[in-house]
Amino acid sequence: MSKYREDLGLALELAGRADNIAMQRFEAADLCIKNKADESPVTDADLAIEKMLRHELAHARPHDKVVGEEYGGTLKPEGRQWLIDPIDGTKSFYRGVPVWATIITLLIDGEPVAGVVSAPALRRRWYASKGSGAHRVFGGQPKRLHVSTVKDTADASLAVGSLQSWKKAGLYNNLLDLAGDVWRLRGYGDFWNYCLVAEGAVDIAMEAEASPWDLAAPAIIVKEAGGAFTNLAGVRGPLGGSAVATNGHLHATVLRTMDQIHPDENPTTSQFVAQPGAPNAANPRGAAEN
Repeated sequence: MSKYREDLGLALELAGRADNIAMQRFEAADLCIKNKADESPVTDADLAIEKMLRHELAHARPHDKVVGEEYGGTLKPEGRQWLIDPIDGTKSFYRGVPVWATIITLLIDGEPVAGVVSAPALRRRWYASKGSGAHRVFGGQPKRLHVSTVKDTADASLAVGSLQSWKKAGLYNNLLDLAGDVWRLRGYGDFWNYCLVAEGAVDIAMEAEASPWDLAAPAIIVKEAGGAFTNLAGVRGPLGGSAVATNGHLHATVLRTMDQIHPDENPTTSQFVAQPGAPNAANPRGAAEN
């Protein structure tokens, strides 16, 4: 049993409260939307959820630090810190697209140890804690998650985010090279790309640019499902400013194609595949193509 069970339970409880706030404001005629200093949007729901989460965490975990997208904080590589993204997918939220989620993660010494991604408009919730596997709830009992066993990019399903971010990073042509090699290319949106990797329905998910609060819970969910999660340079974890999530078998190939690793490094498949006894996958390709 994971020693982080109580922390995960708290995160799940708080996710439920966040769901209630978000669903009351989703598609609301009087939803308030403003642009932040960086020109990204924020809604009254984003602010209300983060305020609630901070208040509850201050009461339940008074000695823990909190870092959130809307009200800030300093991310440090030591101690207990909660990362909050009150609504990942704010643009989808205010346009009435149901692909958005509240993301809550506990980091200890910079490592995610418990995380929840809750998407009430999709009726889905994903969660994981270190050493206890990854699970999804969708209209019933929790389901244990396992990444796919696809080993060839020609059989792989790839999910990516904004094309503009790849152009901005100077990696658009690299992305096109990878997209030309895979079986299927789709963009499901933000958190969902990574959660589908954990489910074994998608084999590769990538973002050229992302924040730690976007990536921390997906990172532990993918890892506990038997997958690999790094940035584009191959640095493990969610703090590297970009993201590559795979079933492990494909990770080295993806990193070489994106060509962001140090010239002296040559990643190998064995570095990223879950070891015997760790959770791993069962179904190549996972879901059938529509």
